[in-house]
Amino acid sequence: MKEISMEKVEAARQAMLETVKSKSLTHEQKVATMANHADSLLSVLDLPEGLLEVLRCEPEKQCICDLFEGNAPMRPRYIIPDYEKFFREGSAFLQVEPPKDLYEAINALQIFYKHVPSVTNYPVYVGQLDTLLDPFVQDMDEELAFKMIKLFCIQMDRTILDSFAHANIGPKATKAGRLLLRAMAETKDAVPNLSLKYDEELTEDDFAIEAIRCAMASAKPSFCNHRMYSKDFSGNYVIASCYNGLAYGGGAYTLVRLILSNIAKRAKDRKDFLEKELPYIMDLCVRYMDERIRFIVEESGFFENNFLAKEGFIHRDRFSAMFGLVGLAEAVNILLEKEGKGDCRFGHSKEATELGVEIMDCISAFNEAHKNPYCEVSNEHFLLHAQVGISTDVEISPGTRIPIGEEPENLADQMEVLSHFHHYFPSGTGDLFPIDRTIHQNPEYVLDIMKGAFQKNLRYLSFYSNDSDVIRITGYLVKKSEMDKLKQGKSVLQDTVALGLGAAENGKILERKVR
Repeated sequence: MKEISMEKVEAARQAMLETVKSKSLTHEQKVATMANHADSLLSVLDLPEGLLEVLRCEPEKQCICDLFEGNAPMRPRYIIPDYEKFFREGSAFLQVEPPKDLYEAINALQIFYKHVPSVTNYPVYVGQLDTLLDPFVQDMDEELAFKMIKLFCIQMDRTILDSFAHANIGPKATKAGRLLLRAMAETKDAVPNLSLKYDEELTEDDFAIEAIRCAMASAKPSFCNHRMYSKDFSGNYVIASCYNGLAYGGGAYTLVRLILSNIAKRAKDRKDFLEKELPYIMDLCVRYMDERIRFIVEESGFFENNFLAKEGFIHRDRFSAMFGLVGLAEAVNILLEKEGKGDCRFGHSKEATELGVEIMDCISAFNEAHKNPYCEVSNEHFLLHAQVGISTDVEISPGTRIPIGEEPENLADQMEVLSHFHHYFPSGTGDLFPIDRTIHQNPEYVLDIMKGAFQKNLRYLSFYSNDSDVIRITGYLVKKSEMDKLKQGKSVLQDTVALGLGAAENGKILERKVR
């Protein structure tokens, strides 16, 4: 372990005291924050030379961001347990037998969730809930099953204290899936997040319409292109956290992102960006990711000691890592301005789209040339990820999205631009659309949009009503009413409310174009 300065120790001690005295943090939030302060005192990774200059610097110069994973990673960032195995075999460590009815199934899941770690300290994937629960509701009184599932959803919202917890349903309709949609439409809570795996040949229209009605009430589910993800992951994938595509029974060691807009600021012109600055920053980024992965696998002891691995609920060789990026739109605009083409804006110009594709081809080729031996599930390559942004991002659009306030007037034109970029990102990308409240009378309109978008190889779409209290921030959900409480200095249950408030203030997420 490397030495650190007393100045850093004193700064951490001061931050700890401020955390203890905080009037807006709950006890659980204080405990988690104190753990992060303790982690900041460790120095165990061998960092590439030059990394700190673009990682730990003022925001306008930061080109790489590790998304608060900590200095000494003690577990992978995202963990995707095999819940089906848990239901078939139970767990010796948890002393839980395979469930025999809905009471036992829900109780087993509630126990299991408490012991699934992640970067948020809560599970980022809570299971394919429709197929998990469906066998137990077939012979039950439907209203009793509904009441139990509704209470289960409420329990998750009140005990899993961030909205990165993500459930899946679909592509086929099930009785349990319909009960889950009904419950979430009624509860209108932010947790858990939810995705419907949609395939036009497998998903009945009436089930999709039911899901759209639920989304208009509660901003969930989102809709993922099941064919596209199935091809990328040989059919064995889940959607976790915001909209992360990951291998079932595995997960992601780490997620580190490039801030493309700030990299573009360093460059003299397009050639300098593509041939010098971008490759230099990408090289630092992947070597940093390699070191984080090496520590998790070789030194942390997680895979040797955690019951999830020892009992076969996760497998190390099904983990990969997420090579993320934000700010493509701003990078394109900056580079075009340096060429005297400031009127060519991302989302409104063929030349801007072509430059965006050129940048993505460069990043994709670099990733294909880099190998990490611990990422077997993705052929020893990282998975590209269009990261959703963080609350402190200013004038940095998530992933490859068109900046808020600059969306094309015609939705079809926006979809056409997006169709050039979604295919790059097997571990997640997505776009979201506030829908005018009149859509409640015509959900078929949204279904038609979705069918057309997926035929154009868009990967993931989210819709929510513009008058809903629950809104989708970037990939996660927050209640506007909870953000108002936090703004007034009141305590709130979920950590993600603070992230949502920051995104509202810095990212203009409440100003999206209503469709």
